Amino acid sequence: MKISELLGKTHRDNPSEVELISHKLMLRSAMIYQVGAGIYAYLPLAWTALRKIEEIIRQEMNSAGSQELRLSILQPKELWDTTGRTKAFGDDLFTLTDRKGRTLVVAPTHEEELTAIVKAHISSYRDLPKILYQIHTKFRDEPRSRGGLMRVREFDMKDAYSLDVSDKGLDSSYQKMVEAYKSIYKRCGLNVIQVEADSGAIGGKDSHEFVLLSDSGEDAIVLCEGCGYAANIEKARFARTDYSKEGESELAEVSTPQVTTINGLTDFLGIPNYKTIKTLCYVSRDELILVVIRGDLDVNEVKLKSAISAPEIRLASPKDIEKHGLSKGYISPVGINGFRVIADESLLLGNDFAAGGNKNEVHLINVNYPRDFKADLILDVAQATEGQYCTNCTNGKLEIRKGIEVGHVFKLGDSFSKSIGATFADESGSLQPVIMGCYGIGLGRLLAAAIEQHNDEDGIKFPVAIAPYQVHLIALNIEKTDISKLAEKVQSELTESGLEVLYDDRIESTGKKFKDADLMGMPIRIVVSLRNLKENVVEIKARDSEETLKVKYESVVETVKLLLDERDFYNLKG
Repeated sequence: MKISELLGKTHRDNPSEVELISHKLMLRSAMIYQVGAGIYAYLPLAWTALRKIEEIIRQEMNSAGSQELRLSILQPKELWDTTGRTKAFGDDLFTLTDRKGRTLVVAPTHEEELTAIVKAHISSYRDLPKILYQIHTKFRDEPRSRGGLMRVREFDMKDAYSLDVSDKGLDSSYQKMVEAYKSIYKRCGLNVIQVEADSGAIGGKDSHEFVLLSDSGEDAIVLCEGCGYAANIEKARFARTDYSKEGESELAEVSTPQVTTINGLTDFLGIPNYKTIKTLCYVSRDELILVVIRGDLDVNEVKLKSAISAPEIRLASPKDIEKHGLSKGYISPVGINGFRVIADESLLLGNDFAAGGNKNEVHLINVNYPRDFKADLILDVAQATEGQYCTNCTNGKLEIRKGIEVGHVFKLGDSFSKSIGATFADESGSLQPVIMGCYGIGLGRLLAAAIEQHNDEDGIKFPVAIAPYQVHLIALNIEKTDISKLAEKVQSELTESGLEVLYDDRIESTGKKFKDADLMGMPIRIVVSLRNLKENVVEIKARDSEETLKVKYESVVETVKLLLDERDFYNLKG
């Protein structure tokens, strides 16, 4: 491909109001064009790279025994109502109405449709197991589209679905997909980690994300410096400090004028925050819920949503609190009825707490669970923080890093198959729900993540396997016939040997050509110039190296292939 014929012109300056490095570089190198908020067109360079990513994914999925299919973008809303996910997705769900007044969902994901197909085509245990996948476009009305291809409203995704007869079979399929994902990332040149994750609107029992650690990431990842435990902060577990002491003192009221916060209470009583209980009021489905946690910890709202199986929760407003007859700033679960109480496990690791007295300017001291109040659920709803101890090992401390999610896998279990009625006859003839898993990779996000991980101050440094072209050939003084002929000869020999070449045949300054080569980031740069012509050599330089090689014409192909092989993270499978 000649650059003079390539669609798109490079830009010297970074676009304004753009934060992520990948977004800046993809706009500057004319890889993408922004059509609207969260909507991008892939120009030829990006599309070429994306097709390479797609082929790597397809090879690994096929090697894992998966079957490719293609599902519809438009789906009847009734199908989504069957699983209850119309409400779970809420405003993120694009819908439209056809000419007959029927509401259709513009698919953000395909569990419902896939399960309906399973219902129609799977009838016996002999039909299982299976893994099905597609590479297709999806749509989500993201409330905060940002970061170029990182968070968009229209995106290409590989989604796969495993179908098994049992949880044991699901475990096997799940691990098979995990290994396939690891190979995909390795071949694409990405260094990722696998972390525990929340299942979100997809649902299911177990879930993991594949994350690229990056300061530009929007996800918080909790890591143990000792054992390697890793989890998204939405899911992260930690070891709570046990502050329990023997004996329980008598419950008592104390007057606390104008004390309405935990900090105010600790100052007033002269106690540490772990000796207090804070009660937060949340609203879910018009129900006011009391969430009780030790004063040194904060509530993790994602854990809370999962614990109560709520599609949405919000902190109660002052009006909500007043409507239920509660005293803002003085609420506790002690002595009041009619509310569901969710308690964090930290209340089991302490005693003689201070808590609200459920009337203005009054607190209680020596509050103990379960002596003084009961909880409907007691479980982990606390947010992990830096420096806490790991639950997996004895003394590892937790650190929090930023990361970019580049893949997500879920053990769905039987939730979708039960909702839609996808069953099979087992060996005894009894009908059983199909046990499912689902597995997703966003292709555009993976491309952007690769650029986030592979760049410098001059531009992109593409991994070999996903670079739009392997070689960037530059002809200096191209207006001179000898130079243009030699450059075209080098291009022809490289192309005939199976290499992909981007040929800069423009009449431009040397500086402009070199800057564009660094910006675009192809793995190998070759320069044909008058000076080198006299020496019967060309200059070859790898994008990730400062060393420039002078190579005889007859050795160009061999040298380029050697340099590419040294930099290929994982040879492409034929």
